[in-house]
Amino acid sequence: MKKGMAWALCLCMAAGVLGGCANKYEEAAVIAETSAQPVTETSAEIVIIQETTAPEEESQPESGSKILDLTDRTGKDGKVRSYLTGEWVDETAGNRRPIATMMSNDKESLPQYGINRAGVVYEANVEGTMNRYMSIIEEYDDLERIGSTRSCRTYYTYFAKEFDAIYSHFGQSTFAVPYLKNVDNINGIEGIGTVAFYRSSDKSSPHNAYTSGERLKNAIEKLGYSTEYAEDYHGHYQFAEEAYDLDTDYEEEAQDAKKVVPGYVMNEAYFVFNEEDGLYHRYQYRDVHRGSDGPITVKNVLIQYCQTGRYAMTQYLNINVHTSGENGYFFTNGKGIPITWEKDGEFGVTHYYGPDGKEIILNQGKTWVCIVNALDENKTEIYGE
Repeated sequence: MKKGMAWALCLCMAAGVLGGCANKYEEAAVIAETSAQPVTETSAEIVIIQETTAPEEESQPESGSKILDLTDRTGKDGKVRSYLTGEWVDETAGNRRPIATMMSNDKESLPQYGINRAGVVYEANVEGTMNRYMSIIEEYDDLERIGSTRSCRTYYTYFAKEFDAIYSHFGQSTFAVPYLKNVDNINGIEGIGTVAFYRSSDKSSPHNAYTSGERLKNAIEKLGYSTEYAEDYHGHYQFAEEAYDLDTDYEEEAQDAKKVVPGYVMNEAYFVFNEEDGLYHRYQYRDVHRGSDGPITVKNVLIQYCQTGRYAMTQYLNINVHTSGENGYFFTNGKGIPITWEKDGEFGVTHYYGPDGKEIILNQGKTWVCIVNALDENKTEIYGE
């Protein structure tokens, strides 16, 4: 746990607008600004999770804590608390390792299928300013189309590992190959590919590789992967027992955050808080961001700044997801605070800490994680109105 970590992130929200305060970073990896070799890849996509009907609430122990106790996740009517969202889900899905599937964000691939079902979505650049997503989904059984599925990058293997997820991808960059051995994965360009994936006729390659719930289950069985969580896995985030506002704990630091612009250049993504449903609605490419099941909304938004470089003589990014003490932001219920982050060892969970050095508490619901180059922090904008 973090002990009294000092936070160096400036929250400059004068006049209702925050432009990320520039910090000094060095890029992590060799950066080649000369003519890069063309990138060849083998095929990825996005996420978000459905609301479920909660069973009757059990009486909560009088612990005095507002943090949801995930050590005892069981409820009534075959429901358990989700490790991804803290919400009630069917016990078959909630007690099973989720799928972390790569998804494309090229315009030619839209909409992303299955992204509205994801409990957690990671967004990061791959080559240049192009974005790609990793959608972490636990209730995938009835999904007939998930994707389009694209290729792996090194840092996504670490994200998948943090949730003890089975990682689904269609190929990988050369640099990611050694890292795939660290995570149970389903690869579309290997022998299991024809079992796990199919090509659709309504999209052109490489945007037409999809999987489904049934195909994923068949592939997991054939590969011999366990569907049970590891014994030492106890979840990733801390969730509030009830609806939670940041100014409860951070009265001085919490600021209005009605619109959040992470700073991605290509898709010009941003989130707008909706007072009526209490969710952040996502936009990109100057329009509503729609998945196959409609507009994408999330309860929590995290921005995690990471040192970023390139592998020498290529356009492939090398994002450092291990160096602790970097900055970020956390947004929920229309408020935001500056945070720092720290990862437990090479394969452990990433923890996020508020200005007081304590681990943050998320509201129950879906979470979107924006991985942003630390050198692009000044591109982040936060609007109070």
